[in-house]
Amino acid sequence: MSESVNDYATYITYALLIIAFAFAVWFIIKKGKENVAAAKEDAAPKVAGQDTLGGGAQNPETFDEPDDDALDEMGALLGEEDDQEDED
Repeated sequence: MSESVNDYATYITYALLIIAFAFAVWFIIKKGKENVAAAKEDAAPKVAGQDTLGGGAQNPETFDEPDDDALDEMGALLGEEDDQEDED
């Protein structure tokens, strides 16, 4: 009788190992498919407005009012210095 109990225990152990192996294979395949789908989505071409860009100014208030150096540079770019020389 003890041999049949050992046989049943062996069969149950094998069955549990096969179930655990099947679950592990299923889990690995599932994760692999998810990773491939995520990689395809990340590699897809971006359409304007659909992609989100991170970052931004740390202190956006500093851009509300230009300082004197910025005004001088804008004036030089617009050619205001040339106009003032012509008037003199």
